[in-house]
Order: sequence, then structure tokens, then C-alpha cells
Amino acid sequence: MTTTGRTFTPDFLTELFRNPLDPGYADAAERKARGEGPGPSERTAYRSLMAVTLVALGVLLVMAYRQTMADEPARTRAHNTLVGQVQDRRKSNTELQDRADSLRSEVATLRAKQLGGATVARLRDLEAATGLAPVRGSGAKVKLADGPTTINPVTGERRTEAQVKDTDLQLAANALWSAGAEAIAINGERLTATSTIRQAGEAILVDFRPVTSPYQIVALGPDDLSDDFRNGYAGRFFQELVKRYGMSFDTADVDNVTLDAATELKLRVTKPIVPATPSSSPSEGGR
Repeated sequence: MTTTGRTFTPDFLTELFRNPLDPGYADAAERKARGEGPGPSERTAYRSLMAVTLVALGVLLVMAYRQTMADEPARTRAHNTLVGQVQDRRKSNTELQDRADSLRSEVATLRAKQLGGATVARLRDLEAATGLAPVRGSGAKVKLADGPTTINPVTGERRTEAQVKDTDLQLAANALWSAGAEAIAINGERLTATSTIRQAGEAILVDFRPVTSPYQIVALGPDDLSDDFRNGYAGRFFQELVKRYGMSFDTADVDNVTLDAATELKLRVTKPIVPATPSSSPSEGGR
């Protein structure tokens, strides 16, 4: 009767602890002890090759550094040129805007001289309602600000949940209109019937003008406009954002505040007002 027993072989970890040195190192040590390693000439050639390689790398690094330093003044000049062009355009736009405001005021003065008092008053009311004229009164001020920015520890990306979005400003403006606001401005930019609030990367544009946090939304309207906004859907939504993401939200009453006129109002459709002519009834003897 023969018995077959189990055969145990050492596992990898056990063998690693017993022989930590790679067999190739042991073979190389044995060949060196027997004098079978590379000779002096081979070692000298190897050292020479390494020295030449290191010198070549050093020369390439020096050439790359000198080229980078030589290109730096050109990049600086290009950057300064672009900055100067932006500043010149900005100055030109400011001058043109001032001239447009002056011409608008001159037109309003001439129009007041040509039209009667009742007609001028009606035009001023229409301009105030459409945003073409500055308005003054009481209402509410809504303040929205970004919360703390966090970074994803895994990907390193910035988390934008705590940043105010263009949809948040749209929601606030629509809620104020619904609550009875007669005029609204976001960071001084007056809203009109054709205004747009859009996101461009991390920036928010109101009528193609950038606005930044904190966002001040001032609305003129009823005395209880601030309370209605805070207790409405938009106010509860922003309060939830404060609890969840740490954003800043606040409302307050404002008195005797002035909202400037809109800088640009692009009319899309206009219709002339044609006075109604009385209809003449046919005479009895006519056909």
C-alpha cells in the first residue's frame, strides 16, 4: 500500500525573504570575482560615452534656456501691445458712451421744446418703463455672492456648485418682476425687455457686460417687495443654496435709490401710431 503525500513548495513571499537579492546580481558578482567582467578599455569607453552624453544634454539645455530668454522680450512686447490696445479701445468706448449720453440729453431737451407738457410727461413715463430713462424710488435689494471654492482631492478640479450661475440671476430677476417690480438693475446694469443674462465660462454677462460677485440686484416696486421675494419660491431656493453650498444671500429694503438708464436698447419691432379716422356713413342718396 503506497501513500501519496502532499508536496509543499515555498510561496513567493517566503522565497523573497530568503533570497532578497535578484539572481542576476549574484551572477554578475560571481563573474566579476572570476575576472570575466568588462576590461579597463571597455570601462573607459563607457565612461567616455556617458561624459559625452551628459555634455550634449547640458549644451541642449543651455541652448533651450538662451532661446527662451531671447523670445521673452518679444512675448513681453506683444503682451504690452495687446494691453495697450485694450486700454485704448476701452477709453474710446467710454468717450463714445459719454457722447451718446450727451446727445440723448440734447435730443430730450429739443423734444421738450417742440412737444407739449402732457406729451413730454407721457414720453418720460414710457422711457422710465422701458429703461431708456433713469428712475428713482423705493424697493428691494437682493444680494447674492459665491460660496467657498473647493477642490476635488482626486481630480484636482475646482467645484463650482457654490458659484452663482446665470440661471440664479435670471430666477431672481423673474421673481422680482412677478412680485411687482417696475425697474431692475444688476450691479448697475439696467434690465430692459430685450436684456440677456448669459454665462460665458466662469463669467456672467448682463447685456454682454461682465458682472462679478457679489451681485447686487436692486428693484423698485411696492413696499413689501423685499418680504415677498424672500418668502417666495426664489427666496426659499436661495436659502437652500446657502445651507447646502455656503453661498451668501440677503434681502433688504431700499429707499430713495436711483437706477440709471440702460446703455443700449435694441428695438426689434416698431409700429407707428396711426390716429383712428372717423368712419363716414354713406349718404342716403348715395349708392
